[in-house]
Amino acid sequence: MARKTATMEAGTGAPAERVPGLDRLPAGPALFVGRRTELAALRAAAARPAEGRSPVLVLAGRPGSGRTALAVRFAVTVAGQYPDGVLFARLSAADGGRVPPARAARRLLEQLGADTAEVPLPGAAGDGRDDPACVALRAALAGRRVLLVLDDVRDAGQLWPLLADEPGCLVLATTAGPLTGIEDIDPVILGGLDRSAVAELLGDLVGGTRIGCDPVGAADLAEACGSQPAALRLMAGRLRGKPELAVTEAAKELLRAVAEAGKAEPEGSKESAEPVAHPPAPKGKGKGEPGKAQRAKAGPAAVAPPAEPARDPAAWVRPGPEPAEPVPVPDNDPLVGAFTLAYAGLTAAQARMLRALTLAPAQSADPRTASALVGCPAPEAATTLAALAERELLAEEPPAADGTARYRVPGRLHPRLVRLRERDDRPAEIELARARLLERLVRLTDAARALLDPSGTPGPDPLPGPLRLTSAAHAREWLLGERDPLLGAVADAIGQGDLDGSAGRLVTALLRSLPLTGAAAPADLHQLHELVLTVAERHGRPRRASAALLNLGDLQAAAGRWELASGHYRAALEHARTADDEALCARALEGAAGCHRALGDAVRAADWYGRALGVRQSMGDQAAEARLLARVAEAHVAQRRFDEAEREYRASLSVLRRIGDERGREAVATALAELRERVSAGW
Repeated sequence: MARKTATMEAGTGAPAERVPGLDRLPAGPALFVGRRTELAALRAAAARPAEGRSPVLVLAGRPGSGRTALAVRFAVTVAGQYPDGVLFARLSAADGGRVPPARAARRLLEQLGADTAEVPLPGAAGDGRDDPACVALRAALAGRRVLLVLDDVRDAGQLWPLLADEPGCLVLATTAGPLTGIEDIDPVILGGLDRSAVAELLGDLVGGTRIGCDPVGAADLAEACGSQPAALRLMAGRLRGKPELAVTEAAKELLRAVAEAGKAEPEGSKESAEPVAHPPAPKGKGKGEPGKAQRAKAGPAAVAPPAEPARDPAAWVRPGPEPAEPVPVPDNDPLVGAFTLAYAGLTAAQARMLRALTLAPAQSADPRTASALVGCPAPEAATTLAALAERELLAEEPPAADGTARYRVPGRLHPRLVRLRERDDRPAEIELARARLLERLVRLTDAARALLDPSGTPGPDPLPGPLRLTSAAHAREWLLGERDPLLGAVADAIGQGDLDGSAGRLVTALLRSLPLTGAAAPADLHQLHELVLTVAERHGRPRRASAALLNLGDLQAAAGRWELASGHYRAALEHARTADDEALCARALEGAAGCHRALGDAVRAADWYGRALGVRQSMGDQAAEARLLARVAEAHVAQRRFDEAEREYRASLSVLRRIGDERGREAVATALAELRERVSAGW
């Protein structure tokens, strides 16, 4: 039976016109049902006055409870109150990994339209509230009315660096459990859907007649699913695909599948990467966390009485320790049984695609990357992706800038799919899929570079039509839109260490292409050069390691972090000496000298410039020789050694005259004249 198309009610506070950033939110299900109590609780919490800080709403629910869908629904209904836009960031990877707050801050800054190229690199202090990106985000939010939706927050340590002292902003955080350490928060806790919402959901997804004719079966199915939206949707997909299956029988199938899953895996076994909601907080932690008796009375949404907001940010956020591992999902969860039945109903090609998508960067894929993973044409991949999304096995992401559909493996299903992949796919097949993906990304990145810089080196052979980037604007949008997956693919490949050749080519392609977009963040370039260094040191390539360290030093120097830059230059010098590369040695010496100069150590600056000068002279590089003679002269001036400075300036002029560099001669002659004038004036 064909599914009905449902529309979302506007609800109280719905925006009259489109607010910037709403298109960044996850697409969510076509039909949203129930949750009126929870929405009312969120609206009431958001309406409370805040002093000195952004109000924070916490929405807690186990995987499959629909917490993200509810967050999106709430954001849409209140977005009109935040005319400066809606920002969205997901703070957990699909495998349960923790996204650092600095990375999230940079992406949120980009959504605000800030130039992240101006944001300094992270320092040695770590990734907390003092990280430059987090500081820049909080400063950018000052005086604005912005709604921040932070999805799947693992711990308070991720959240608190992003919170601005701006009461006009609102933060909505979804989580699988309590954010221990955040005080004065009233968490809204998601349970199952109420009976009328379940009936409405099943009636729309399966067919009103089929559900209405079997109310007992519908009640049995709701009970078997624990009234959880994700499990209900998976079972509805199974019923749509099997018109002959009775609703009552589907409920029995689910109960059998849950029981078999519980027998197959002992409690606390492999399933350790999937978080589960533990809405109640530890006793005595925070003011707004309800106790057990209160939660039992509260029903699906438990909201504590209003708490007076603290005025001092240091008093209202005290992050606890980062959790070691996400809490496992028990095998007797109805979601596990519903997934088992849904997976069993897939064709071999669909099942293979679903397993392969766990290899995609950030578990997010479009037809370009999906076709590479399974080795099929892009149109076929697009059809398979759409079919998996129709069965509720993939979540729809906002489309790419060129309109290409995008999908993501839900975090609640990722661990199970990884286990199926390890069971059903041979290691050689997995490695081949990863290699195909990397090579596809290399070709796409090189094609983007060729479009952005037609005068550069020739691009690769044209890709097939469905994969092709068509213009410079398209190439720029693709590179910036896919930046996180591209960086994730490189980091994952180099971390595993078995595809360094393909990963190295992708790093090179990105380093050539991202700067052409005009929006290359120093942090991204820093990450790429660190990956180059990892591969170079792993394979004993000192020349490449030295070049990577020089680039890292240049990035730190540009950020004004002279001590860190000096360390990189010194390490680069050691690798350059191992490789017996004079040019790299000279670059490293000159870079370290510049750091000493910036730190006000003129003596060491003169020494290191002099050593670099000796190397350049042995190489016969007269242009560099003239430049370094002038640098040595400047260091002598800083030491008030004026005779030595004049001698070096005159030597530089002699070299510049010999090579015919009139512009250089003019600059050095001006510096020499100024020195003589100041000395004559008694300096």
